Formats: sequence, structure tokens, C-alpha cells
Amino acid sequence: MHFDLSVIWFAIIVFATLMYIIMDGFDLGIGILMPLIQDERQKDVMVNSVAPVWDGNETWIVLGGASLLGAFPLAYSVIIEALTIPLTLMLIALIFRGVAFEFRFKALENHLKFWDRSFMIGSILTTFFQGVVVGALIEGFDVKNRVFAGGQLDWLTPFPIFCGFGLVATYALLGSTWLIMKTEGELQNTMYRFTHYILLVMISILIIVSIWTPLAYPSIAERWFSLPNLYYLVPVPVLTGIVCFKLASSIRTRKERSPFIMALLIVLFGFAGLGISIWPNIIPPSISIWDAAAPASSQSFMLIGTAIIVPIILAYTSWSYYVFSGKVKQGQAYH
Repeated sequence: MHFDLSVIWFAIIVFATLMYIIMDGFDLGIGILMPLIQDERQKDVMVNSVAPVWDGNETWIVLGGASLLGAFPLAYSVIIEALTIPLTLMLIALIFRGVAFEFRFKALENHLKFWDRSFMIGSILTTFFQGVVVGALIEGFDVKNRVFAGGQLDWLTPFPIFCGFGLVATYALLGSTWLIMKTEGELQNTMYRFTHYILLVMISILIIVSIWTPLAYPSIAERWFSLPNLYYLVPVPVLTGIVCFKLASSIRTRKERSPFIMALLIVLFGFAGLGISIWPNIIPPSISIWDAAAPASSQSFMLIGTAIIVPIILAYTSWSYYVFSGKVKQGQAYH
């Protein structure tokens, strides 16, 4: 039986990226929501809800980046060259956020506000620039003779900037629904209220993106609206709408786990829509996964190690979430 290694590696990168968005999304979402909370004890609860697992969440972005470098080196080189500025700013914000996360647990009382602000700003900027990268990827890159031929500020256009704000709202939704599941009392009530408004913003963003992308990018419009593709793809927006309705309903009836599950499904369908829009190009608008692929021998060699490491990552991630499941209460601390 013949296996297409490029497709397998594309699936691995998609899986790693989706795992990162899901797991680090609610983690970053907590930092995004913290400016809206004034009570220091509630802030402690918010941070403690992710303290046992947040380091492991970022394993997936490392796996995705390393896989892209090894399996599709052309795509890696073009993306790094085209998006040097937003990727660098994202990494600086991510590092600063991580330092602030650890230091706030040990900070003197008069330093706590500084580290809280650092954590909030780092979370917001990390998320914003991740969204910018996604938007720039949809717009595509100018590649000539397998080298990026555009400018360093090509990403600084309205659509990537809008995607940056859109991802901030998405992660805020993941964060608020995570806190509904993990907290109780006044903080949980606050998150029920916030989630209602964040969902309205999120639905508005989904509608705008759904209109903007086919109008601005004819290839995407053809992919979604030509026949028979339309018949096969229409379930994606329909299911997204149903899930948004279910999320709103679960907030009204004050369910605890359902809102987070529904938020994850919204992210899943949104990610599926992105994949449908650009497939099979890993460097839109015209370089496919096969054009950008490393030699088959390199992909095969890497696949052996990946087949070993991914189950290990899944096992310890599942175990850590199981061990630290349940509600987080005031006064409980992981550090």
C-alpha cells in the first residue's frame, strides 16, 4: 500500500496546530480576560486553573513548527521570511508572558500588579499576532523561484489585522467557558455574563470573515460556491451556526461543561473552514504541499520519531488534565 507522506505530514501539522489552538487558546484567553477582573483573589483562581497544565499546552506549537521545518522546508523558509516581524513579536510576547506567569506567584505585593499587567499584555499580543499570521497566510505570499519576493510589511493589511482581533475574541471565548467549567461562585457568574457578550462578538466576526474572504479572494469563492463543492461544504457553516446556538442555550441554562465543549467545536469548524479554503496549498496561493515537500527519505525518517513522541505527548497531557480535573477554589495554589 502506498502512503502519501506529504499528506500524512500535512495532517500531523494540522493536528499539532489544532491541539495548540485548543489547549493554549483557553490559557491565553485567561490572560485576555484578566483586565476585566478587579478582585485579586479571583485573578489568582483564574491563573491557578491553568497553572498545572499551561507548560505542556505549548508543546504542540513546538511540534508543529519542527514538523513544518522538516517536512516542508520551502514553506518554513517562505513563512519565516514573509512574517519575520509578527512572528518575532509573537515570540517575545509569549516569552514575556511565560516569565510573568511564573513571577506573579512569587512576587512581592508591590510588584504583583506589574506582573499581572505583563501577563495580560503578553497574552493579548501573543494572540493578536497569531491571528495576524493566520490572516496573512490566507492572503498568500509572493514567491518567485522558490524564494519569498515580497516585502517585510506585506502582512500589514486590513484582513490580517482583523484576523488578529478575531483570534483575541476566539481565545477569550475559550477562556471564559473554561473558567465556567473550572470555577464557582461570583467568578463563575461573571464568566457566564462575559461569555454571552463574547459569543455575540464571535458570531459577528465569523459572519464578517465569511463574507470578506470570498469577496476578496476569488479562489476561495470558487472553492466554496462552485458545484458540486457547495453541496459537500455547506454543512460546515450550518453546523457552526447550530453550535453557536447551543452555546448560547447552554449559557442561559447555566450548564458548566457544555459551553466549553461548544466553544471547542466552534474553533474546530473554523479551523476546518480555513483548511478547506487553502487546501492543497501550504503556501497560498499556488504552492502545494507536494511542491514544498522535503525528500521522501527525510519525511520517512522523521515519521518514525514522530510516531513515538506523539502518543507520549498525548499520554502525559491526558494524565495531567485528569489529575488536575475538578473545580479550583480560592486559596488553592499549584505553585
